[in-house]
Amino acid sequence: MPFRPLPWLVISIGAVLFASRNRGQCLATLTGVKANKVIKLLVLTCIAALSSACDVLAADRAADYAKLTEAARQARETAPHMIAPGPFQPTWASLEKGYQCPDWFRNAKFGIWAHWSAQCQPEDGDWYARYMYIQGSDQYNYHLEHYGHPSKFGFKDMDNAWHAENWDPDKLMQLYVKAGAHYFMALANHHDNFDCYDSKYQPWNSVNVGPHKDIVGIWAQTARKYGLRFGVSNHSSHAWHWLQPAYGHDVEGPLKDVPYDGWLTQADGKGLWWDGLDPQDLYCGSRIPMPKDFPNTTGAADFSVTKTAYGWHVKNDGHWYESIPPDDNGYSEKWFLRAQDLLDKYHPDMLYFDDGQLPLGQKGIDVVTHFYNSSEQWNGGKNEAVVEAKGLRPDQRKGIVEDYERGMSDEIKPDPWQTDTCIGDWHYKKGIKYKGVPQVVHMLCDIVSKNGNLMLNIPVRGDGTIDDDEIAFLQELAKWMDVNKEGIFDTRPWKIFGEGPPEAKGGMFNENKMVYSASDIRFTTKGPTTLYAYFLGWPTDGKLTIHALGKGGPTPAPLDQAIQSVSLLGSSEKIAWTQDADGFHATLPTAAPSEAACALKLTLSDKAN
Repeated sequence: MPFRPLPWLVISIGAVLFASRNRGQCLATLTGVKANKVIKLLVLTCIAALSSACDVLAADRAADYAKLTEAARQARETAPHMIAPGPFQPTWASLEKGYQCPDWFRNAKFGIWAHWSAQCQPEDGDWYARYMYIQGSDQYNYHLEHYGHPSKFGFKDMDNAWHAENWDPDKLMQLYVKAGAHYFMALANHHDNFDCYDSKYQPWNSVNVGPHKDIVGIWAQTARKYGLRFGVSNHSSHAWHWLQPAYGHDVEGPLKDVPYDGWLTQADGKGLWWDGLDPQDLYCGSRIPMPKDFPNTTGAADFSVTKTAYGWHVKNDGHWYESIPPDDNGYSEKWFLRAQDLLDKYHPDMLYFDDGQLPLGQKGIDVVTHFYNSSEQWNGGKNEAVVEAKGLRPDQRKGIVEDYERGMSDEIKPDPWQTDTCIGDWHYKKGIKYKGVPQVVHMLCDIVSKNGNLMLNIPVRGDGTIDDDEIAFLQELAKWMDVNKEGIFDTRPWKIFGEGPPEAKGGMFNENKMVYSASDIRFTTKGPTTLYAYFLGWPTDGKLTIHALGKGGPTPAPLDQAIQSVSLLGSSEKIAWTQDADGFHATLPTAAPSEAACALKLTLSDKAN
């Protein structure tokens, strides 16, 4: 066979390229080619050498990639303020333009919250970690009696006393699911600055101190086990001012001027249970110094300077600051890292901020942006995240969900929203009288009719259990849900939310101003042909009139479709009904199928009259 150099050169180059990926197959192929032995030997030698060089290059390339990956990881460790890439940019404008509230939240309607931390351990109610340091307050007096002076037993010690020893999350979640919860929220941290999870950036956390459990991680696993969406609440942006009383002192009495434990440092813990931990990481450092003396400015013999000191706290460290601290000293960046770590570890569906708009300026916007972009990565390109905060401007309601603490809306909101409330105090308080199921049911019907969700806190004791009254509440709520949930979940508002006596003005902290009766009607819909009418009381005469569902009046009624059938949820009895210009009139059965509220289900024609 004559020597033709060009074809062999082409074969050699191709073989070398192929050899870099599959040397064995390449050599086997060339070995079978008929050619001069010397030429074959030269070509094979060339291929072997070049492919070996390719291996070296590939190994070097892999090593380079490993170095780059490690460099990226180290960069994250040393300068970790990086936002997950994606369509959202860290601006309000980007959030407002690109966000759409996911259907799962709009369909869920009702969630349960465990607002649980070491502040539940003393069983003395809300804001214990603050008021235990304010002389003269009820919780200061309680703390003095049960634990000792705050200079000796501070809140860091309460964190350690919290053991959650009887916590059975499976048992609790089963109760929550039966009561109708479609999502569950765990408290990740409160204003007390203690992280209830395996926190990378806050050593004062529930894995290192107290329960020695990853509280949020266990809640997340349990909620998902029972098919619930999972949320976390973050309240720690306010710790820098809220916990300042820990740097105070008694203003009168035998321990006047003795500093509280906020002033302790890591060096003071040598040989103690908190050896190696720095209380300043928990208490945030002294930022708003408390005056040494509070004079008697009234001249009254019975005047107590504790009243003046209390007023000073309200005015100074009790102000609800949303901004970055004046003396930031890394506080806001650490808050960002803790929030980001929380999201990256547990991949929640919801993030609740106890803040007006978003916390700590740009840091809060960065966290939301990171959450939205990360959610798309976790969910195949679909953003399933919900972020909640309070006091939003109308334009901001397009970018996150507005929350009303212990409050209501007086209209159908164009954007989904939420009420968060509690049957008692946010943190467990022994002996308190809880809301009854009727009040919560009335709130739920009203909220859902106006395009909202209800998130209800069931306070948990420090040991991880709920009391008998709370269990009875959940069981009673479950009975109501068994009958009436059809018109609550997976619904949307109708043309109007309902009818009845004038309501209190919408807003926060107005829930106890609402009083409902059988004349209060609330509507929900499923598609164009199913309308539910909840009446928030049982008519004493068994006759129900709904004026909005009338026909033939001088002005057009909201209902412009023919009613084809009417039934009462939870009842098999036939409902007699009529329509006229005054409204829709139904004769109800003798006995109500459920307490608190009942619902008529109306099937409507496809087309308007």
